[in-house]
Amino acid sequence: MSDKAPWITFRPELKVLDCTIRDGGLVNAHQFSDAFVAAVYRACLDAGLDYMEIGYKNSERVFPKAKFGPWRHCDEADVQRLFGGHDPEATGLKLAAMADAGKSDWETALVSSHESPLSMIRVAFYAHQVSEAVDMIRHAAELGYETTANLMAVSNITEEEIDTVLEAIADTPASTMVIVDSFGHLYREQIDRLYRHYSAALAGTGKEIGIHAHNNLQLAFANTIEAIILGCNRVDSTMFGFGRGAGNCHTELLLGFLRNPKFDVRPVVEVIQNHLLPLRKELDWGPSIPYNITGQLNQHPRSAIEWREGSTPDDFIGFYDKVVAEI
Repeated sequence: MSDKAPWITFRPELKVLDCTIRDGGLVNAHQFSDAFVAAVYRACLDAGLDYMEIGYKNSERVFPKAKFGPWRHCDEADVQRLFGGHDPEATGLKLAAMADAGKSDWETALVSSHESPLSMIRVAFYAHQVSEAVDMIRHAAELGYETTANLMAVSNITEEEIDTVLEAIADTPASTMVIVDSFGHLYREQIDRLYRHYSAALAGTGKEIGIHAHNNLQLAFANTIEAIILGCNRVDSTMFGFGRGAGNCHTELLLGFLRNPKFDVRPVVEVIQNHLLPLRKELDWGPSIPYNITGQLNQHPRSAIEWREGSTPDDFIGFYDKVVAEI
């Protein structure tokens, strides 16, 4: 066996997207201070990351501004207020936002990419929404944005449904097709199968394969590594795993694994120490028994989130008996 395994080196074409603000905002309805968002932005710059996802581009009709913070909507006025001077060419960092099919006023909310600090629109959708997702991707691309296709809850749909989605996305300008383990249910063997499935279906289109892993089974980092070894060049993470429910692959762990000399983990550790550890005292995220249970059962973590927010958050047996009885 070679003493220099290929995954110990780095691939310069591999890009890291930090979605701390977007995914982490699902924990607190995106009610972040400008100082917090600015600190994460500065860390992404200083750490040498390739993309920062600053939030959602979703509708205030669905997510009222009285309840949700500005990064659920990413109105251009707010984007310009915090990121107006951002230059992706000078910094090497591109800014992204996610638009959900069925929850975004994408036909009117997006301006030309030349008028916005945003460089990428990530289109998130369920299998039954693929037609709208295709329209969203094409519309955003016509406005000059790089686009991705994020098929959610892939662990909970059939291969036929996956095939239908991949066939539809193959003909779009999306640069990346992302494997999204929304329920944190997948194991290494399933990541292998999905990666090969996506790659074969999209061969010849020039599309990259991405990975967005959730940590319900504490496998987000491991599954991301597995995807990288297979050839995945677009990977998502959040600082300290900050994200809905059990959270995500940790940015600080991922940068340490990648061995790319352009990455510097210290700015990320600084955000964890100065901002995320204090926030952890106020908000609940990260692996726990209820999230582990929903992950094993291939269920959306909403029931575990509700339980953790209830009067008996550590009654794990009570939660287990409840969800098993409902199957």
